[in-house]
Amino acid sequence: MDSPHPVVQHPHPLRIAIVTDAWHPQINGVVRTLTRVTEELEQMGHEVRVVSPNLFRSIPCPTYPEIRLALFPGRKLTALLDSLQPCAIHLSTEGPLGLAARAYCRRRGLPFTTAYHTKFPEYVRARAMIPLGLTYALMRRFHGDSAGVMVATPSIEAELKARGFGNIRRWSRGVDTELFHPRDKEGDKTLFHLKRPVHLYVGRVAVEKNIEAFLALRLDGSKVVVGDGPLLSELRRRYPDVTFLGTMQGEELARCYAAADVFVFPSRTDTFGLVLLEALASGLPVAAFPVPGPLDVVDGVGVGYLDEDLARAARSALAIPPQRCRDYALQYSWRRSAEQFLENLKPFR
Repeated sequence: MDSPHPVVQHPHPLRIAIVTDAWHPQINGVVRTLTRVTEELEQMGHEVRVVSPNLFRSIPCPTYPEIRLALFPGRKLTALLDSLQPCAIHLSTEGPLGLAARAYCRRRGLPFTTAYHTKFPEYVRARAMIPLGLTYALMRRFHGDSAGVMVATPSIEAELKARGFGNIRRWSRGVDTELFHPRDKEGDKTLFHLKRPVHLYVGRVAVEKNIEAFLALRLDGSKVVVGDGPLLSELRRRYPDVTFLGTMQGEELARCYAAADVFVFPSRTDTFGLVLLEALASGLPVAAFPVPGPLDVVDGVGVGYLDEDLARAARSALAIPPQRCRDYALQYSWRRSAEQFLENLKPFR
């Protein structure tokens, strides 16, 4: 989608450092976004160095061992950034690496940009019952010196402004419409044996995704979950009627989207929801709650239903023509997302 900022053409290629606590082998929207935007920036002639936990000693994140947290990264991160000599620095996450990079930039008087990928305070409250006010105060401090806080949607921008955040810039997302596209539903051997309609969820199997709001629905047909996470074993045991397929990527994931009948998105804490675009590009209508993310991507354009009654939204979405969903998703591209990212950077060399 179009950016509110004019396109800035940099006369020379930039050397960009992206510091992130979320990186491969994690599978989530942050990692997918950074991977695809990095690829696009490199195709545009820029040099991108991703500084991630893979480069440091790390420990498993409490309650979420799939995520690794860099251990005392300050000295090594300083050496890495000094040797890299970037033209611009972007801090993607508010974890140990993001904090260390923020301190580095402040010591040297260098401008930096940040991103608000995740409703981190809500995630923390879901796991540890820490008050939102405290965590948002820490978030305001982290992003307070940013030359631009990149957010994906108008709803999240409005929420952050209401909580005292400033200097917000829009950074939308894209989708690979060559990989994700409508296909013959009967030709997929993963889902062909299931009773229709097939209701699909793709994402982390974790408490902050509110996945049980989907699993507990009374719906005709079948429910399918694609993804991994800390709740997977427990939910497999508690919901034996649900088909849990584990992690899927690439062509296998694309076939699964296209073989389903409706995409159910129960999360109330996502800032965008890349899976919404992947589903729509596959011709799959969306059912979701009327919250940020779905409100920005789906509401009012005829490609899904948003309702506090998620079962009613799922039943209503089944009537939406797949081609309408596909046509809408074609408006989003990773090249435009990378251009927006570039516009928002604050080069200092």
